[in-house]
Amino acid sequence: MTTFLPSGGFFDPENLKSQIAELETQANDADLWNNPDNARVVLQKKSSLEKTLNELLQLEQDYKNLYDLFEIAPEDPEIVNAIEKLSEDAHRAKFITLFREPADNNGAFLFIQAGAGGTEAQDWAQMMSRMYARWAERHGFSVEVIEEHEGDTAGIKNITYRISGERAYGWLKNEIGVHRLVRISPFNANGKRQTSFASVDVWPDIDDTIEIEINEKDLRIDTYRASGAGGQHVNKTDSAVRITHIPTNTVVTCQNERSQIQNREMAMKMLRSKLYELEMQKRTEAEDAAKAAQKKIEWGSQIRNYVLYPYQLVKDVRTNVEKTDSNAVLDGDLDDFMLASLQQN
Repeated sequence: MTTFLPSGGFFDPENLKSQIAELETQANDADLWNNPDNARVVLQKKSSLEKTLNELLQLEQDYKNLYDLFEIAPEDPEIVNAIEKLSEDAHRAKFITLFREPADNNGAFLFIQAGAGGTEAQDWAQMMSRMYARWAERHGFSVEVIEEHEGDTAGIKNITYRISGERAYGWLKNEIGVHRLVRISPFNANGKRQTSFASVDVWPDIDDTIEIEINEKDLRIDTYRASGAGGQHVNKTDSAVRITHIPTNTVVTCQNERSQIQNREMAMKMLRSKLYELEMQKRTEAEDAAKAAQKKIEWGSQIRNYVLYPYQLVKDVRTNVEKTDSNAVLDGDLDDFMLASLQQN
């Protein structure tokens, strides 16, 4: 049985303890509290690192326990199965230390928008919506449709998911951008190759520990009739809510809750999350212009190509990670792409 949790490498407890101690020193500095926003960021980072350290220490303890049991009963099927599971957990633990930002541990809102191209692009947007839903299911995350607009003849024009689970935002944040599909069109009688685009936006599902001030005077709130394939609970009265934050021109909508009040509450939660993400982008831009540019969605600058014809290949243009099993990727096998992007940051 080989040790796969050595000190150092991705699991470096002493380094984590050092970072936590440094943040503890900052938190105890009275001057820090002259700026509550900075103080909150320090405490959030400290809490996140402590959580990471505890998880990795627990993983190492589980390994030691299994090592002893394995020496006693190496053929025991329960022990063998536990070792296999621990190996998978250890592989996933490589991601843990890459989640460094305060919001990385939160859930996420995921927005998919079909690009120009009518039915082709709308069908591609629907394929992507299934891909991310399957990815979330693989991780044990829950997926809730906040709003969905059907395509004119097939597919969807756009969809907003709320994905709840530990570190969902940390996993998904680098999926922001344009995704390009190349295939033989199922909607073209001549069987021509077609290129379609859809874009992804992601922002964290922030909780009440992160304060975002919103002035009611800065909001324009509109109601309208819910429509589209939003599920059996979509209320067909004027219950859908659209909120516009006028200073930033940020718009959020929700139609899938049972009442206008519930739709408004969810829309306000989404607005708080989006404004938080905007603020984080401003800070990031000041520190790292290149990283901030990555978060901008611009047509013609796709982050990933999905080629189904004349060959099978999915390639991320940022990291050069590629997979030849396109069907597996479209079924949610996205972790390798996400890990490469996290390691690059």
